[in-house]
Amino acid sequence: MGVSVASTTSGLTPGPTSTRRSTGTAPTRLFLLDGFRLVHDGESAGVPRGLQRLIAVIGLHPGCSRSYLTGLLWPDIPEERALSRFRTGLWRLRKYPCRIMIADGDSVRLDPGIVVDVDDLVRVATDVRADGDLRLAFKVLTAGRDDLLPGWYDDWVLLDRERLRQLRLHALERIAHAHVRAGEFGEALQASIEALRTEPLRETPHRLLVQIHLAEGNTFEALQAFYSYRELMRRDLHLEPSTAMYDLVEPILKPLRDGGRSRRTVGTSTTVRSGSV
Repeated sequence: MGVSVASTTSGLTPGPTSTRRSTGTAPTRLFLLDGFRLVHDGESAGVPRGLQRLIAVIGLHPGCSRSYLTGLLWPDIPEERALSRFRTGLWRLRKYPCRIMIADGDSVRLDPGIVVDVDDLVRVATDVRADGDLRLAFKVLTAGRDDLLPGWYDDWVLLDRERLRQLRLHALERIAHAHVRAGEFGEALQASIEALRTEPLRETPHRLLVQIHLAEGNTFEALQAFYSYRELMRRDLHLEPSTAMYDLVEPILKPLRDGGRSRRTVGTSTTVRSGSV
């Protein structure tokens, strides 16, 4: 089972990544999160690693020129040689019955019927910015917690992996903030904790946890979240939390410090008076 390339002269007009839609009951699916997998007619298609790289880079950079794509795939070889490899890859894809790519002059993109998991993640994160359905967004963002193409270390993969990770993190934080504003603290906690799973040292979700606990009146849990983060920063990075983080808990810590000083002062005064007597 495999894939093929078609030209737009066949009557198909390529569309942007965000407009890919299934045209049948069992669409071909391309999974790039948690590893490469191409599924056609409900079965995984065996694709050699070299062609996997070609399909993945086109899926992540739809409509880009061949020169740009070859520069990503083979940055250390002359352009003509890289373009020759690219053409060979496209020719190999034509041998398979399942069409996955469309060549439009100098640009290449996936067939509009291909459903890509990365597209779902990007679309949902965009919907969050547009005040979309927060519960649906959280469900999809949770399902997309896996890294892009783990075990691949090409520069373009590393950059896209970080791009998607940051996109997902910011979307989760926006979801949490929106739930806090709506007074939905349980949902806000879920989104914040999901962001923490993605990046344990990122301060923003830790700050959100403290804010949520304070909004619910749970002072002990707010302090516990603060101290846990401070210990994590000191142990792993030898750094302190930001001023903004300290400011969140200062209204709680100041009375505790003042109370401690008062007790010490009272104790000292009593001792002096006892000694003088």
